[in-house]
Amino acid sequence: MSTPSCLPARTLLLALLLGAAPLHAGTVAGTVTVLDRGGRPATDASDTIVWVEGPRARPRPAKATVVMKGKEFQPRITVVGVGTTVEFPNEDPIFHNAFSVSGDNRFDMELYKRPKVGSFTFQHPGVVKVYCNIHPQMSAVVLVRDNPLFTKAAADGTFTIENVPAGKYVVKAWHERGGEAGSEVAVTDTGTAQARFTLDGSTYKSVPHKNKFGKDYSTDEKY
Repeated sequence: MSTPSCLPARTLLLALLLGAAPLHAGTVAGTVTVLDRGGRPATDASDTIVWVEGPRARPRPAKATVVMKGKEFQPRITVVGVGTTVEFPNEDPIFHNAFSVSGDNRFDMELYKRPKVGSFTFQHPGVVKVYCNIHPQMSAVVLVRDNPLFTKAAADGTFTIENVPAGKYVVKAWHERGGEAGSEVAVTDTGTAQARFTLDGSTYKSVPHKNKFGKDYSTDEKY
């Protein structure tokens, strides 16, 4: 029969094997308001990404999908952990060429069309801007995080991140038009830490991007 003194160690080992939440963990929740032109709150804040910086918890390898359809990336904004493989299926009957020149996460999937699927495994944290080398109107963002404590806000701006180890952290919110903001929180294992953000996208201006060769797009669409 096991003695009581053995139980804590075995409980911890079981939690590690099962990938359970930390023994002392709490929740971070709150709201994000994105301001559009004229300072009016956006009606949909679901493209906002919120994460907790600091905890040393490695994300598990996972898979995500960004579909190329109707000359669009769907979804436009995706958040993943380091080590995640993102698939880019082409559901159009025409060619696409998904690429990025974002630092260590740069990639080039060359030309392919339906039903081929390209993929890339993101190994470095950061904001990855994804484009199609043929269609300049196609753009997406993959935000890569170095721990699993991230989420996308709901349409009304609310968010919840669970299983945050107890401690003091900086919580950040990012939106393509509103930029990035941070808030310090103290997380305990007995309650919910609150964080609220206002991201000002009222002066955001879209800037044309270059193709993968650093040149302007041709106005003669061949595919």
